[in-house]
Amino acid sequence: MSTVCIEPLFQRCRRENPRFRLKSLATKPSSLNYSPKPLRNGGSFCNFKSLHGVRPLGAASIDTALFETTDVFFKETFILKRTEVVEGKISIRLDPGKNGENWQLTVGCNIPGSWVLHWGVSYIDDVGSEWDQPPLEMRPPGSVAIKDYAIETPLKKLSSASERDTLHEVTIDFSPNSEIAAIRFVLKDEDYGAWYQHRGRDFEVLLMDYLCEGTNTVGAKEGFGIWPGPLGQLSNMLLKAEGSHPKGQDSSSVSGDLITGFYEEHSIVKEVPVDNSVNVSVKKCPETARNLLYLETDLIGDVVVHWGVCRDDSKTWEIPAAPHPPETKLFKKKALRTLLQETKKLLRYLVLQSKEDGHGSWGLFTLDEELEGFLFVLKLNENTWLRCMGNDFYIPLLGSSSLPAQSRQGQSEGWGKSERVVSVPTEISGKTAGENEIVSDAAYTDGIINDIRNLVSDISSEKRQKTKTKQAQESILQEIEKLAAEAYSIFRSSIPTFSEDAVLETLKPPEKLTSGTGSGFEILCQGFNWESNKSGRWYMELSKKVAELSSLGFTVVWLPPPTASVSPEGYMPTDLYNLNSRYGSSDELKVLVKSFHEVGVKVLGDVVLNHRCAQYQNQNGIWNIFGGRLNWDDRAIVADDPHFQGRGNKSSGDNFHAAPNIDHSQDFVREDIKEWLCWLRKEIGYDGWRLDFVRGFWGGYVKDYMDASEPYFAVGEYWDSLSYTYGEMDHNQDAHRQRIIDWINATNGAAGAFDVTTKGILHSALGRCEYWRLSDQKRKPPGVVGWWPSRAVTFIENHDTGSTQGHWRFPGGKEMQGYAYILTHPGTPAVFFDHLFSHYRSEIASLISLRNRNEIHCRSTIQITMAERDVYAAIIDEKVAMKIGPGYYEPPKGQQRWTLALEGKDYKIWETS
Repeated sequence: MSTVCIEPLFQRCRRENPRFRLKSLATKPSSLNYSPKPLRNGGSFCNFKSLHGVRPLGAASIDTALFETTDVFFKETFILKRTEVVEGKISIRLDPGKNGENWQLTVGCNIPGSWVLHWGVSYIDDVGSEWDQPPLEMRPPGSVAIKDYAIETPLKKLSSASERDTLHEVTIDFSPNSEIAAIRFVLKDEDYGAWYQHRGRDFEVLLMDYLCEGTNTVGAKEGFGIWPGPLGQLSNMLLKAEGSHPKGQDSSSVSGDLITGFYEEHSIVKEVPVDNSVNVSVKKCPETARNLLYLETDLIGDVVVHWGVCRDDSKTWEIPAAPHPPETKLFKKKALRTLLQETKKLLRYLVLQSKEDGHGSWGLFTLDEELEGFLFVLKLNENTWLRCMGNDFYIPLLGSSSLPAQSRQGQSEGWGKSERVVSVPTEISGKTAGENEIVSDAAYTDGIINDIRNLVSDISSEKRQKTKTKQAQESILQEIEKLAAEAYSIFRSSIPTFSEDAVLETLKPPEKLTSGTGSGFEILCQGFNWESNKSGRWYMELSKKVAELSSLGFTVVWLPPPTASVSPEGYMPTDLYNLNSRYGSSDELKVLVKSFHEVGVKVLGDVVLNHRCAQYQNQNGIWNIFGGRLNWDDRAIVADDPHFQGRGNKSSGDNFHAAPNIDHSQDFVREDIKEWLCWLRKEIGYDGWRLDFVRGFWGGYVKDYMDASEPYFAVGEYWDSLSYTYGEMDHNQDAHRQRIIDWINATNGAAGAFDVTTKGILHSALGRCEYWRLSDQKRKPPGVVGWWPSRAVTFIENHDTGSTQGHWRFPGGKEMQGYAYILTHPGTPAVFFDHLFSHYRSEIASLISLRNRNEIHCRSTIQITMAERDVYAAIIDEKVAMKIGPGYYEPPKGQQRWTLALEGKDYKIWETS
């Protein structure tokens, strides 16, 4: 029999109940078995026959006593981000005035949040259901006019309402002698941008003309009638005076139905974000040589762990040998399901008179040492499962020698998102952080570079890819981001003072610091629009603007697709090696690229890898036989494209139905594409790529192509729809930007992506005067630039969204606000050709100059200082302050002295003096 030290547990119990006593400390490795016995003085003995892995559980507990004192080779916290549905009521009350006083309409909501009443009125002579703004005297304090048709009034929390019984209300006073026939409204949740209507329509309170006794005319208003609108049958709620006239009776001789008021409630549901956590610790039991896995979560209720184990890298689920935890059942001979034990039940026994119960649940799993991993998902109910980035949670069981006992924090969300946070290493080049030694910038940055190389080698090695979880690989990518940002900061701040030429030479960063993502200081110009092919000599026309583009401060230019194409714009390519297109000849393209290189501007080629137009028909008359140097047959076409009878494998993305979709899983296809990209790099001199329609194939293939062609800069077009409700964009667009992040991650970060999320949010923020949209719940930019700035290419327009196509045109007159945003923020900004060569040219040039002057780069820090209805403001790198929107803002006065540098319609930018 062994004796285990449980002093931490004992101390915890004594703190919560001073009369707590332990009767025995003897333990043996079996399931927990204890029996509390009362003491005469009101305390209790607790007879522990076994304390195998017991921990001092509670609301804030993290580690067990045993796990604190023994070798733990894995310990991790997963943050579970999910949503819960909260049910509540919208209340509507009409109170008639007394003695000729104003009437009052009160709208309330009993769900916590920032609620706004979006409302308007209809007048007696109005036709249809148009809204009008009410008169000024009818608007409650704090009301804001929305264009010329509505008012937004915030609901205020009643001072008498408790946290548990929250009530928000707004009251509208109106005169019974007004010409208003109806009040229409919807309720808006400012926190999440959600709208609440009644069965898909506006709430409506009809305030109709009423009939007066002794008159022959309609319109003398002694009272209002409240009639059934979208609110439902309000007649059930009306308290009427005696004398209601029956249908069909002569109204001229009947007194009016004087309504004393009504009250009605409507049920609503609101999805609110909830953060929970799962703590997992694994240690080796010295007595049995088995692994002990302890799992605890603060999820409340019956939490079931659906789990299994695996023996190799394939992560194939198996059912482990007994013993299993209590409340474990076999599920279809494929997995086990264990109902976790409630934390508060254990505390209730251990601390009988404690007033504070723990919450959550826990489980202890005993696993054989030859197992390689523990797999699980959490089940809250039949409809709610929590997973890690859409995959199973995976806990490695590799032994204490292979994993550090380091607590890593991360974030996982049921059905999709994971954003893991890893602490920055405390050692750089052998020097521990905090040591009182002066380390030179060169040695310090060398250490950072070595750390980056080690991390890249770690994530790239085939062996480590098999053993590391996807979350761990993402953690390494974020670690690289932090180190690279730190290195950039040191690099920019340590440049000595030399001649101008020497400084310019010194400013050039190493070209291969991060493959495919440039130096971080790129400013991109799209060098064409949808009509550029019309002249047939675009390359020659653009050559005349090379020096001008360079002098404006652009470092990268994006050229149109170079290959022969069915469509003149180049996006339906045929023979990939034929570079004589509607934009010009191959030789003219080479001259253009060389001209840009001579002034220090990099050039991106627009390559279409998702699809290709065939040049010949098969025996069935289907165009699926390709010509030219890459004379593929129908094996190069995906099998699930119904139009082209492909014999390849199923598509790894979304099909583009206008042309045969290429099957990138075929070895010969990938080899040919890699060879073609390398040929373009050498033959034309392209420095990188703009990748068309990357939704159509897996990002992992892009990684192969980037590894082979080694671009200086690459960006993919991952464009799909944002989330909308009732035709209005949702506030939370995390799911949209997560899809773009997932694609970038699939490329292993070898390419960035256009930040379509940011463009869409700018549309609603600027077009609807809803600048609060430009901050997410963590006060960060709400697009891709807020999560992975070094891979976000921000833009407001391109040849598809604008130009003569106009598929998704930026709000008119707001373009300079958009450029004031992207040219001062982190990420890599892209300027559209049409905007540059227009009346916006001088303003855009000034913004580019300011960005370069203040050395803003893709990883610059940002502090959002204001995000309200009519104004958004931020401070970038503590050197630049900016605001967009018609509202007022001035940067904070403190140690920094701000000087107004640029100003335009609804935007201002300041620099530190």
